[in-house]
Amino acid sequence: MPIRQMKESSEQHLVIKTHMQNSINQPQKHHKTAQNGKGPPQPLQESSNTKTQNQTSPPAKNRGRRRGRGGRKSDQGDVCMRPCSRPCTVVHKPVVNPIGDLQSTTSTGPIETGKNVCEMEMGPGFPTSSKSLSFARRPGFGQVGSKCIVKANHFFAELPDKDLNQYDVTITPEVASRNMNRAIMAELVRLYKESDLGMRLPAYDGRKSLYTAGKLPFAWKEFAIKLVDAEDGISGPKREREYRVVIKFVARANMYHLGQFLAGKHADAPQEALQILDIVLRELSTKRYCPVGRSFFSPDIRAPQRLGDGLESWCGFYQSIRPTQMGLSLNIDMASAAFIEPLPVIEFVAQLLGKDVLSRPLSDSDRVKIKKGLRGVKVEVTHRGSVRRKYRVSGLTSQPTRELVFPVDDNSTMKSVVEYFQEMYGFTIQHAHLPCLQVGNQKKANYLPMEACKIVEGQRYTKRLNERQITALLKVTCQRPRDRENDILQTVQNNAYDQDPYAKEFGIKISEKLASVEARILPAPWLKYHETGKEKDCLPQVGQWNMMNKKMINGMTVSRWACINFSRSVQESVARGFCNELAQMCQVSGMEFNSEPVIPIYNARPEHVEKALKHVIHASTNRTKGKELELLLAILPDNNGSLYGDLKRICETDLGLISQCCLSKHVFKISKQYLANVSLKINVKMGGRNTVLLDAISCRIPLVSDIPTIIFGADVTHPENGEDSSPSIAAVVASQDWPEVTKYAGLVCAQAHRQELIQDLYKTWQDPVRGTVSGGMIRDLLISFRKATGQKPLRIIFYRDGVSEGQFYQVLLYELDAIRKACASLEPNYQPPVTFIVVQKRHHTRLFANNHRDRTSTDKSGNILPGTVVDSKICHPTEFDFYLCSHAGIQGTSRPAHYHVLWDENNFTADGIQSLTNNLCYTYARCTRSVSVVPPAYYAHLAAFRARFYTEPVMQENGSAGSGAGHGAKGTRAGESGVRPLPALKENVKRVMFYC
Repeated sequence: MPIRQMKESSEQHLVIKTHMQNSINQPQKHHKTAQNGKGPPQPLQESSNTKTQNQTSPPAKNRGRRRGRGGRKSDQGDVCMRPCSRPCTVVHKPVVNPIGDLQSTTSTGPIETGKNVCEMEMGPGFPTSSKSLSFARRPGFGQVGSKCIVKANHFFAELPDKDLNQYDVTITPEVASRNMNRAIMAELVRLYKESDLGMRLPAYDGRKSLYTAGKLPFAWKEFAIKLVDAEDGISGPKREREYRVVIKFVARANMYHLGQFLAGKHADAPQEALQILDIVLRELSTKRYCPVGRSFFSPDIRAPQRLGDGLESWCGFYQSIRPTQMGLSLNIDMASAAFIEPLPVIEFVAQLLGKDVLSRPLSDSDRVKIKKGLRGVKVEVTHRGSVRRKYRVSGLTSQPTRELVFPVDDNSTMKSVVEYFQEMYGFTIQHAHLPCLQVGNQKKANYLPMEACKIVEGQRYTKRLNERQITALLKVTCQRPRDRENDILQTVQNNAYDQDPYAKEFGIKISEKLASVEARILPAPWLKYHETGKEKDCLPQVGQWNMMNKKMINGMTVSRWACINFSRSVQESVARGFCNELAQMCQVSGMEFNSEPVIPIYNARPEHVEKALKHVIHASTNRTKGKELELLLAILPDNNGSLYGDLKRICETDLGLISQCCLSKHVFKISKQYLANVSLKINVKMGGRNTVLLDAISCRIPLVSDIPTIIFGADVTHPENGEDSSPSIAAVVASQDWPEVTKYAGLVCAQAHRQELIQDLYKTWQDPVRGTVSGGMIRDLLISFRKATGQKPLRIIFYRDGVSEGQFYQVLLYELDAIRKACASLEPNYQPPVTFIVVQKRHHTRLFANNHRDRTSTDKSGNILPGTVVDSKICHPTEFDFYLCSHAGIQGTSRPAHYHVLWDENNFTADGIQSLTNNLCYTYARCTRSVSVVPPAYYAHLAAFRARFYTEPVMQENGSAGSGAGHGAKGTRAGESGVRPLPALKENVKRVMFYC
């Protein structure tokens, strides 16, 4: 029975024509494609199976780059929005004449900014990375803060002095499996290394590229390789397959170019050379362990731990070669992942269902769960002795095994599965009441009894884990800093790079010592609270403080509120006591909060959430003689399924009601700290501020306090693996107060599945009456800022979360252009200078205290102190990036955020952007701790996560989630991009921090 092979899909890159300049006088750059820049690693030259061209890549040009400087502080021409002449005046009342009074202007050509152009000619699809613009260069190194030494999990890699060559590999017949490709190449090397390969030991990427240190004796050669099918067992005849392997020379990688780049003398990273070195250092680990992405896992590294439902955790390590200021660096980190436990299928099914399946019949829901759990899983047969043929499960029979029959000849002679296995293999099926596994394709599916199958070891589980499994996995992955550091060092020793034959072949030497890096600890900012509190300002200690003796700087008033209790276990008296305690905490914290709800606490069933919400609103409106309810408290069961998401969706997109949910466990066990945190959330949801930076209201923040500045945060969240029809959700938030920069309004939109570029930053459409109309999230948030502050933003700081290094150029090119167009659509020549910063948390750099015994250099969890910043040695050789650990650790090892300034027209110094970012981390509204990611990016993530709930009902009805062409600011036009729009946020919701 053939095993169905799944071909790996390849990305298609669409090329666009770009003409883009900085808004200041930037020298024109020659166009280059992503292969020489920050795009995903590409081979030196793509080769075709039908063409045998043998060319080398042209040498990369050594182009100088200059960091963008200047940019007008304000527009000097005639504008209809004149900024306030006072540089730092807080306007508390919205103005009557907002930006929105301007006629919507559109431009089908370039955006005019004096003599400069910001234009993108987009063909079908989206732009790919381009070298028409350069990333910001490092303006210098930071000096602020107390200096210290930290250790990083980077290991110095000595640059080889050998020529690295790339060869194209064509295997016929074509093989989709990387493992099979590797087996073929391993056999070729075994047979021909000492002869045709000239004693070379090549490294192979498992697909199309082979790399050698020094040239092979030929430029083109064909080999015939025979492989025995190992699955045919020990005894009996074995199947032998023959493959034709053609190896041809493609190009030589320029190691001098890499050396110049690492020395800061060359602007563009030679991705080809870095890719080769990465593959070389992965070659031996790929043979030893189970590779998953850039990580390697094995049950031998540490004993697997059961996660439940047939899953177990495997430990492993992450490995990546990186260009840094100290030279080449090998980044090693510990990793864990969920794997399917290699159990007999019947035992796996019993764990999955949580019940005995040998004696009880399966229900329809059981069958659905089994089918979902086993689809795509590889199993091996156990009823044929030493023959362990493997198959991939494609489905589950609807009938039990005892009822299954199939034709055995052309005369349609039927035989039962039970008889067939007994006669053919002498295997008696004991549990014929269970269904059979279907393997193979739909046209010719084969049946396998569950009891004759075992799950193949080493299959990573890629679907969503449940809460219990997540908790179990976190226990495995959560390591104190000292333990993680020791495990990393042990991993480097176990990998024994000095004995690695591939590293030796290519002349790569890896240090076994962690990199020692100079760091600085930035001071915490002073925070301002209300004058009526005992403590009017506060200096956080080790990233923490509390609300004792303090009052919110702008406490809001809640006069009309109600409570719905959806939890059967919470008695009315308990719910009433909790509400009283919460109301008191809000009052103590500085809010004017009515002690009594508008109506008595209303008890409702979770399945009647919409009916209950509308009843409470109707009853409250009647009681208050038409006045709207301001706040809804909701008590939810601890395990509430879709209730939370349904409630938020109805409140925020249908009823226009601000809500605060509380779980039953917190209602029963009332904690002052919990109540204080909830009161903080309620205040910002109502439009208030909890605290502000003292430097902000004193106008002392460089490049923020001098002129009206708006700070954006943006993020895109993608659906989980397996949800092929669900949309990606984009969210953008922007500060709505200046100079405080504390309150953020947010907008969300759904877009095409796994699309990273935010499509709705700026858009135009045709209106039958108004003609071409402009819109989009950036434009609407700029208008909102103008309404809230009375001033137009004269500077833009844009924190963009969730972008991988391979997408830097693409995202910057597309989204910076959208920002430009949004500004220009509001007013001719309106082009405030932009600083565009990517925020990364999904990286593997970890920082450790130089001396774990020195308690003055660590927090209570043993992690480095909050405010620790690193911008040297392990950072980029020339570009403007830094690592910042802005939070105090709680458990495990803290992960610093990596900030990469891609574009900077505001001329930030290293100290300026590092201090601003660190200080903003103390303004997060939901707690009295500094957070690990700058709040605008954090808020954007929360807003995008919240908007996922808005799509749920659509997903349940038709099996696919709606995705949107628009955002919460306005109604959107479905069908523009083939995706369904999200329901629009109500006006009173989108003005406040509803996502908190």
